[in-house]
Amino acid sequence: MLGSLRGSAPQRNGNGAGFGWAKLPAGKASPALPRVAYDAAVLERIAVHQTRLRVPGVGLDARGVALGSRGLVLLPSLDRLIAFLAVYTEQQTLGGLAESLRIEIVRSKLGTREVALSFDAGGSDRMDRIGEVARLTGGFTFTGTSRHFVQYRDAGAPFGYDATEITATDQPLALYHTTFSQVYDVERTVELESLLLRLMPHADPGAELGSEPVWILAESGLGPSVLSYFARSNVDAEVGVAEWPPETSFDDQPVRRFLFRVEQLPPRMRPLLKGTPGLTAFVPVTPGAAVEHGYHHPIALEACPVFDAEGLVMFRGRGEPALRLGQLPVLADIRSLQRADVVADEAALTGKNEASPTVRIPVRLLPDPASPSSVTAVLVPPDELQLLRRLAYALSTETIRDTRIAITNAGAFVMGTAGVATVPLGFLYWSLHSRVLVPCGARLVPAVGAEVLFEALGAPGDRIIFFRTDGSAVAVPDKAFVPLESALLEAQKWAPIQVTELEEVFETDLPTVWLDELGLSALRGVNG
Repeated sequence: MLGSLRGSAPQRNGNGAGFGWAKLPAGKASPALPRVAYDAAVLERIAVHQTRLRVPGVGLDARGVALGSRGLVLLPSLDRLIAFLAVYTEQQTLGGLAESLRIEIVRSKLGTREVALSFDAGGSDRMDRIGEVARLTGGFTFTGTSRHFVQYRDAGAPFGYDATEITATDQPLALYHTTFSQVYDVERTVELESLLLRLMPHADPGAELGSEPVWILAESGLGPSVLSYFARSNVDAEVGVAEWPPETSFDDQPVRRFLFRVEQLPPRMRPLLKGTPGLTAFVPVTPGAAVEHGYHHPIALEACPVFDAEGLVMFRGRGEPALRLGQLPVLADIRSLQRADVVADEAALTGKNEASPTVRIPVRLLPDPASPSSVTAVLVPPDELQLLRRLAYALSTETIRDTRIAITNAGAFVMGTAGVATVPLGFLYWSLHSRVLVPCGARLVPAVGAEVLFEALGAPGDRIIFFRTDGSAVAVPDKAFVPLESALLEAQKWAPIQVTELEEVFETDLPTVWLDELGLSALRGVNG
């Protein structure tokens, strides 16, 4: 024990570690007070250039500040611990403390329970920051090594404190403060991750979904409809089926829900998440953790590196417990799972005359970041034909000689074995088949063979099929393609020179003019 009571010991700040004097009724003898583990400690301020300290494991750092290998913050309750973590993670991460952080529920000789948060001290700079946060949240800051911890420095002692007397005790924790000294027994340890999972997110009515990725959790009965809706709306998303253990002992089946990962939810669909029962949106805040939209966690989860990036923890609001996945389920593109159309076919697989159903799905274009091996054609839109005419003056002789062009209502299709990729206009195409061309940066799904696709398109031997970026296809006849060198130049209009031969002029007989007498009736016989 630390010793008997000395005078009237000061009352602690509502945590029950201290006590005052109680008045007994008249005529009753005062019972003998037990020797409790509470005493007003006698600490002395460390002077400049002082080198000898009594607290085991505490020494002076390069700045002359008393510092042990570990630091400790004593907090009166769990809510004060939560406040401490919330304030500390507002401006910095727990990355430097997470590996050495230890949260313990300790119990004094008086039976009071408090929270001891211990960690590697690191340096006086870190301890100064932690001391400021502890004062703000109602805690006390200590420094030490293993069992004995002394009060960390404050404005009254810039270099720290040293205890005048060390208590001989078998308890795992002994604290020395200017207002009290106390020994504690460790009752249990609290994991940081389990503490974060038990905290309920706070409502945030002003939160709105933006363009950031989002997780959507749908009940099992609602999942197929959401999948079909996203597929029809061309939403870039992935979907998987997550399982949890039965909620009660009366259930014999696991709980299954559809889990969607949407890269960017269209604005028109965002109100759907709030008004549809069975749909819950979660906003990722850090790898491995997401918080329900419209709520925020009291502690900055992105500053707590305790979540596994391979799994997912979804913090729900309305007082519901968090959902935890140790491993993410298999996620597949929703286009791979959309419903296929079954149509009647005249050919019966069973050999009967009646029509048998066949499974057919439309050919679609999907983005493909892999660059094609070669570019074989270019589609120049009609509004860029004038630029193509101007660019023709800069093309090389080989490019013009080996290139063919077809002018259609959809634009100019330019094909060639070399040099086509240098045309900085229109849309580039790569050859999936000798007569099937696909835009660069895209691929056709389902991934069937090139010959199978060509047969499904009707195997047109006299046409070349171009898939456009919107998924439609254009068939251009072979006879529409002409050499580019023949299509570029237009015929000149020649103006012949008119020549008059002089010999013909000289051989022409000159007319002879003579005059007769007019007479009395000069105009006789003239038709009026």
